Amino acid sequence: MITIIDDDESVRIATESLVRSLGFSARTFASAEDFLNSPLLGETACVITDVQMPGMSGVELQSHLRSNGDATPLIFITAFPEERIRRQVDAAGAVGFLAKPFDGHDMIECIDRALGERDTAGA
Repeated sequence: MITIIDDDESVRIATESLVRSLGFSARTFASAEDFLNSPLLGETACVITDVQMPGMSGVELQSHLRSNGDATPLIFITAFPEERIRRQVDAAGAVGFLAKPFDGHDMIECIDRALGERDTAGA
């Protein structure tokens, strides 16, 4: 299952549609806290998260997961693609860092890297 965390409902819906169109199950959350408090934490193969959200940010979520030994791959999406943030999340093992609005093919490539299950040759 791929988890999508974004405080913007339209982004959650569009990203969920893309993920489902690839044949994956998806679950959405409006906040990092909602995800962390859900029973789906252990079932998630990949997290797509916004960088800036009210409450816990995507960067703080990554830090929290890593400090608890959780190596779930994370793909970051943001309306404010700051190079400093990109370097920070990349250093902690982010699979992708995409600016909104992101290209569907770029997201597919990130998911492919995260899951290592799909063949992206020629995509």
